[in-house]
Amino acid sequence: MTEGALGPFSHSLVAFCKGIFMAEIKTDLVSKIQESVHFLRQKWPFSPKLGIVLGSGLSELAQVLEKPQTLPYSSIPHFPVSTVEGHAGNLIVGHYASHPIVFLQGRFHYYEGYDLQECTFPIRVLGVYGIKTLVLTNAAGGIRGDLEPGDLVLIRDHINLLSQNPLRGKNLETFGPRFPDMSEPYSSALRKLAWDSALECQLSLKEGVYLATSGPCYETKAEIQMMKTLGADLVGMSTVPETIVARHMSIPVLGISLVTNKAAGLSPHALSHEEVMLTSQQTKKKFLTFLHQLLPRLLNRPLSTS
Repeated sequence: MTEGALGPFSHSLVAFCKGIFMAEIKTDLVSKIQESVHFLRQKWPFSPKLGIVLGSGLSELAQVLEKPQTLPYSSIPHFPVSTVEGHAGNLIVGHYASHPIVFLQGRFHYYEGYDLQECTFPIRVLGVYGIKTLVLTNAAGGIRGDLEPGDLVLIRDHINLLSQNPLRGKNLETFGPRFPDMSEPYSSALRKLAWDSALECQLSLKEGVYLATSGPCYETKAEIQMMKTLGADLVGMSTVPETIVARHMSIPVLGISLVTNKAAGLSPHALSHEEVMLTSQQTKKKFLTFLHQLLPRLLNRPLSTS
């Protein structure tokens, strides 16, 4: 017998059962987050003030830490595993000027087959672990005319073209509201600190709007023209879901893109992941110098600053 043949009551019953199912999924997610955090606190009983996610080819930036301790994602309960070249797949804890910091050496992407709750699971864990600030780095294609490979760009805002949202489903009231405000997803106060840091080390810094697609294929020329019309300056396949989840938990976010290539139609050659990795390597020294100026400002800022 079909659902429709059962009459109106069946629709209410189906909706009720779906609601119970989604609630169970969310409860299970909270339990998994708590188990992961418990595991980390057993090893490191302090709460890191700062969490940093390292994007494609940027894993070596974790060398700024003093006495780093490394855990493969595969050893942490319920963590996904990175499958992309340039994403080492480690959680690293260490100190910078006596402040505890946690690095995620690689992230998870929608195109790998993970859903967005899985992609953002580590951000939830870091939030419960105690971070007060989140820095998200990524490799991105430059759309705006003045963006060149090797440029560092602060993300001012984003456009979500992933067709999904990590907050879909029953809301996790423990972490944040059903309808979180996204009028300033990337903290202007943190961007000011980044500008001050760039000035201190005489680094040319830019700012722009990041657009996220699902990937894994690079964009077509027509799609890049559409994105340009929409107001995007950069394009990539990450960061936005992590930002949404962090803001849901009221964690201020600083986003930094490394332009690794000109977007489709703006470059004289075909796009490749090898180009992304090469540019990341060539820019490592500049990025490290910037981090050494930025970290003290982030770690010593008043926690009340958004």
